[in-house]
Amino acid sequence: MAERRRGAALEKALLDAAWEELADNGYARFTMDAVVKRAGTSPTVLYRRWSDRDALVRATIPHVLRKHIHDVPDTGSLREDVLTLMREISATRLQLVTVMSVNLASYYRETGTSPGDLVDPTLTGRKEAVDVLFDRAVERGEIKPELLTERIKSLPFDLLRHEFLTTFAPVPDHVLEEIVDTIFLPLVR
Repeated sequence: MAERRRGAALEKALLDAAWEELADNGYARFTMDAVVKRAGTSPTVLYRRWSDRDALVRATIPHVLRKHIHDVPDTGSLREDVLTLMREISATRLQLVTVMSVNLASYYRETGTSPGDLVDPTLTGRKEAVDVLFDRAVERGEIKPELLTERIKSLPFDLLRHEFLTTFAPVPDHVLEEIVDTIFLPLVR
């Protein structure tokens, strides 16, 4: 007999099942019953936590994003730190970005929201992780802190996401280097 899950373990199992359901079937075919079946639990257990599928999606996305935070590289240079992080993201996040964009398109349409409404970088810890990278570069004197706006800090990663969405493939290294060397670094130096 399977061990009964409780608390955080149960919530993780439910959110993981919801993510798998979204990844496999998209929001259009996403149902609470399918999540219940995938998680091997009862409807009461799921509905006690989330009243409907929209609430479940809003809980699932931050859960998944927190699981996918990469360690912040410390190579000794901003260029290599950003490239290393972008390479790791390119190698591991294609499914995540695709699901967030394509499989959740009907969610955005039905709820009048956008991916930005589901992805709060302060809730997922991503903002703090990337800020460490830039703080070290400022300390090393590589960049001018007055040039570091939130838009500029997110730019290389926004361009990486754009590449994912236009190719649905990992981004080649020469493209990552072009983003960093030609577009990003000149803005902060």
